[in-house]
Amino acid sequence: MIDAHVHLWLEQRGTVGGLPVYGLGGGRSMFGNEVVQMLPPYLTDGVNSAERLLSCMDFSRIGGAVVTQEYIDGNQDDYLRRVREKWPERFRVTALYEENGLPETDGVDGIKICAGRLRDRDLAHHAAVFALAAEKDLFLAIDMADGEEQTGMLRELAQQYPSLRIAIGHFGMVTRPGWTEQIRLACLRNVYIESGGITWLFNAEYYPYPSAVRAILEARDICGMEKLMWGSDYPRTMTAITYRMSWDFIEKSSLLTEREKQQFLHENAYRFYRFGNLPELPLIHHMAE
Repeated sequence: MIDAHVHLWLEQRGTVGGLPVYGLGGGRSMFGNEVVQMLPPYLTDGVNSAERLLSCMDFSRIGGAVVTQEYIDGNQDDYLRRVREKWPERFRVTALYEENGLPETDGVDGIKICAGRLRDRDLAHHAAVFALAAEKDLFLAIDMADGEEQTGMLRELAQQYPSLRIAIGHFGMVTRPGWTEQIRLACLRNVYIESGGITWLFNAEYYPYPSAVRAILEARDICGMEKLMWGSDYPRTMTAITYRMSWDFIEKSSLLTEREKQQFLHENAYRFYRFGNLPELPLIHHMAE
């Protein structure tokens, strides 16, 4: 399987709404003006490293992962380049686009745009980053503002750069009004949808997330299962569930065919992010079995 949406950092130093985000220990972070549980509490030092994620991936038999970025974590470009260099078969990584110029793209596979957090949310004013990604043959990961605020402009940019691979995150902000307009963008040949954060968005319902499964089926009927990819949003969602729970509610669902599960959990992301040889990971039984 391939996880299309994870985060990594050695030290969290970001911003939200112009206020700082930083680790406090015990997995907690100062998030603007409140303290939140950002990591599982046993990660007491605040380090969210590739080694720790790989341990979770190996236990859950996840072959590869795509490391996206967020302003709330701070720019992690340098660390992610080292991660990509050390484990080239396991990771694909992004450079973070910020509104102070174009990112350096050496040693990365894609560019991340936190479109919903941009000061200027008109994507037409950020066309240069789309052009850069297309020129360098990188994928573009984008978390959009809720609903259809930015869908018209993204449609225009996706059509302007038809060879540019675009992955819309957070399953189009599925619990917000107008989310299907983001899904409809995946009817374009070069646009895909990844589900990172879907368990966060349906957290009030909790595992096994029947409404999330129904949303996946609704998206399938709009753009086709071949355009949808699974993502965990590790490590933030791991404050509520285990890593394994972030995907096995899909595996255990009787509403999806085995072929659809294979597409969603592996095949689509393998093709989109251009993974190569992934390791064969053995099944490790846990102590509760």
